Amino acid sequence: MCLQQKPAFMKKWITMVSLAMFTGLLSCNNDAKLNGIITIESEFETTVEDWQSGFSGYSSSTPDSTLQLTLDRARLPGILDSTRYGIKAESYNRGDVMFMFLKKRVSGLRPATTYLVTFDMTIGTQYADNVTGASSGNDTYIKAGASVNEPTIKPEGGKYTISINKGNLSGGSSEMAVMGNITNGTNNNQYRLVTRSNRDQPITVTADANGELWLCIGTDSGFKGLTTLFYDRIKAELTLQN
Repeated sequence: MCLQQKPAFMKKWITMVSLAMFTGLLSCNNDAKLNGIITIESEFETTVEDWQSGFSGYSSSTPDSTLQLTLDRARLPGILDSTRYGIKAESYNRGDVMFMFLKKRVSGLRPATTYLVTFDMTIGTQYADNVTGASSGNDTYIKAGASVNEPTIKPEGGKYTISINKGNLSGGSSEMAVMGNITNGTNNNQYRLVTRSNRDQPITVTADANGELWLCIGTDSGFKGLTTLFYDRIKAELTLQN
């Protein structure tokens, strides 16, 4: 079982549109800054690439041992390709909402400068489409965004809350866009790779005075039960706002 908030994971590599440079955190060179687009792509084949994990929304009195909390690197299910790796995200929602999230700090940006942030993700999900009733797929929404503030959690009002505005369930916010739910596009409950994107609703964020900001992705679930999925690929683009 994963801890409620993990320390920083190890890094793998980050691809940039013009030229990549990574020294613990993302560092942008002058070519990338002039180009105006920074691409960060994670595929998790050797490490978790500095993504950190967390959970929020559940009661602070609920024992972690009953929640089956997992956000860590694992092999993909065999039906997808068990020779490949992704981030396994799993939790048992025993309350109102469970938010499973990954976060990553980005540095080397232009200080106090505004960027448009878009995500393209591939996830492995086993939940069939269900338009006639509730299911973990229909009631679990995938979100992605960016904030100048680090997403952290704390006990508040009897539950764990997150410091950024993630919106509630199917609702987004200025810091996180909703990219649909986690259904697999079929009538069968078996794992398939599906893609999600927020290119039609990019997040606007301004880097801090040190040229840093935080990326965040996660699932917001109202389903009362166990939810399991795999992040196979996460790609984020930061574009200077004109």
